Amino acid sequence: MMELIKKLIGDKKEYKEQMARAEALPKDYRFVFEKIHGYIWSFASGDGSDMLKTQNELIELFEANAAVGKHVLDVTGEDVAGFCDEFMRDTRKWTDSYRQKLNRSLKDKFGGGRDSK
Repeated sequence: MMELIKKLIGDKKEYKEQMARAEALPKDYRFVFEKIHGYIWSFASGDGSDMLKTQNELIELFEANAAVGKHVLDVTGEDVAGFCDEFMRDTRKWTDSYRQKLNRSLKDKFGGGRDSK
């Protein structure tokens, strides 16, 4: 139980540090970050620790590109939602269990092949 409390406190501290870094981004980057932040966190699963890693990677990407003067939409592209989906591809999301359940159900029904009846 104590380990869980320590982890939660550490995660909260990490989150606050990340948000301070995001707040320091240039105005356009900060605006896009806030929009992406709301989008990606709507998919967070469990305690959100996987999303913290993804969020940190996003901040690092934005910091690096802002430092060289690149426009934020040159980083994300015009399809920002598509950028987010691709960026989160390896991040555990709450929808993963539903995807697995659907696929498992169909596999159980039809087996490995399409010609199973």
